[in-house]
Amino acid sequence: MAGTADYKLGPHVFPRGWFMVAEASEVTSVPLAVRYFGQDLVLYRGQSGRVYMVDAYCPHMGTHLAKNTTSYVIRDNIHVEGECIRCPYHAWRFGPDGRCNEIPYYSGPIPAAAKLRTWTVQERYGCIYAWHDEEGGEPDFALPEIAEWNDSSYVHWKIDHLGTLPCHPIEVMDNMADVAHLGPTHGGPPAYFHNEIEGVVVRQRQGGQHRSLAQGVMLETDTFYTGPGILLSYFNGGVAVMYIAHTPVENGSIRAWHALLSKSPNVVPTEDDIANARAAQADSLAAFAQDFEIWANKRPCLAPLAVPTDGAYGRVRMWYRQFYNERAKAAEFQARAAGLHPVRGMPMEKPRVA
Repeated sequence: MAGTADYKLGPHVFPRGWFMVAEASEVTSVPLAVRYFGQDLVLYRGQSGRVYMVDAYCPHMGTHLAKNTTSYVIRDNIHVEGECIRCPYHAWRFGPDGRCNEIPYYSGPIPAAAKLRTWTVQERYGCIYAWHDEEGGEPDFALPEIAEWNDSSYVHWKIDHLGTLPCHPIEVMDNMADVAHLGPTHGGPPAYFHNEIEGVVVRQRQGGQHRSLAQGVMLETDTFYTGPGILLSYFNGGVAVMYIAHTPVENGSIRAWHALLSKSPNVVPTEDDIANARAAQADSLAAFAQDFEIWANKRPCLAPLAVPTDGAYGRVRMWYRQFYNERAKAAEFQARAAGLHPVRGMPMEKPRVA
């Protein structure tokens, strides 16, 4: 298992950006233990319905805040109280700002060090996202907007949980430039293909026959990452929107999710429309699983042995490096990667019919 240093991406072990950390339905008033970015963390939902993510261990004596079922803090239903979370060991209570605001058996001044690290989180599209930045800065770009989520004719997705994958996320990111795998892996050799890179967005536009997803018709996709962990792919102008998220767990492993938002022919989807959407998502998942199986069983590709018709791996990896370096240097990597990047010998756009 190779880590960030092996790929020479930059000084930060984990990238800066927004990352999925849970499906929204998983986060309740019962604290949930998770692990990302090499850290143990806890997610919980306060009485207001707002979601919080904090570091897992109480600063008092190192107790894990979520891994307990027998303490009377749990039995008495005071584990989460309002917007606060209590330690199950000594019942120290921490507010949504992470500061300890009550030690039940002590009336003196609360030590300044009695504080949990809190994370910036957002709940969107049935998912919980957290902002990660090793420099500790506030978000410098937004989550992608999915306008179709609020369109009543679209059937909302159900998240597919794909588990942990033993590879560095750069191996997944390479897919954005990998024109040559589309035929052998997916049965979808493209008729056209190019990459577009600007700012924190890397985009792949392509179209071709696709045996896995669209037999007999041309599947045209507009696929893009906004930051290093959230991908959207619009199929044929928006008849469906594929979603893929991956989040570092350790230095060299990721957790991944998949989903599909499908447009129905009716303003309010019928039961048949919903069933068709679920079938379409299953097909999309099967196609993504073709990539997933390869990533799970390959050795690290520290430097692709690329031929000129392989695609713009170097540009995509250059773009990706902005998230592993100080944000003050992000513009430098963006500028070096920016532009339209065709594949030698392949049209950039759909051939026009005379």
